[in-house]
Amino acid sequence: MKLLLHICCAPCSVMCIRRLREAGQEVTGFWYNPNIHPYTEYKSRRDALTNYAESIELPMVWRDEYGLKPFVRMVADQLEERCGKCYRERLKVTAEAAKAGGFDAFSSTLFISPYQKHDLLRQTAESVAKEVGIPFHYVDFRPDFREGQTLARELPLYMQKYCGCIFSEEERYLSKKP
Repeated sequence: MKLLLHICCAPCSVMCIRRLREAGQEVTGFWYNPNIHPYTEYKSRRDALTNYAESIELPMVWRDEYGLKPFVRMVADQLEERCGKCYRERLKVTAEAAKAGGFDAFSSTLFISPYQKHDLLRQTAESVAKEVGIPFHYVDFRPDFREGQTLARELPLYMQKYCGCIFSEEERYLSKKP
């Protein structure tokens, strides 16, 4: 199966790509993450993935759009719903790219993170798959999260400290208050 894999960052991709390749999938990575802010963070994650993809000969499709203003506009009226809106945006663009590119299905490395809203993420992917008309390939990668993080540190890959959006960065710092 030819699979387009949305990649949120290089560290999260390590075990996802390994498992998919071991299962016989023909994986192509897809970068589209307009939620990542500030620009220096976006660039660090993108550049780390560029280098990692080259090192493992992973073909990539790039939609390299730093999207601060559109992202903030999309979530500003309902900050509590921002994760769902963010998932939908990234997965819909991934599904559309998969369909346009002749892939058999799409998936995302977001399914490795124990910090994501897994059920909402899966529901969103399934909904987008029906809407766009391309299969969603579900794999729960969470059991591989710790091993992937360890391997990412050994490589060494750039390791981010928050989900990516400016609001998750704020939560990271607010949670450290005494």
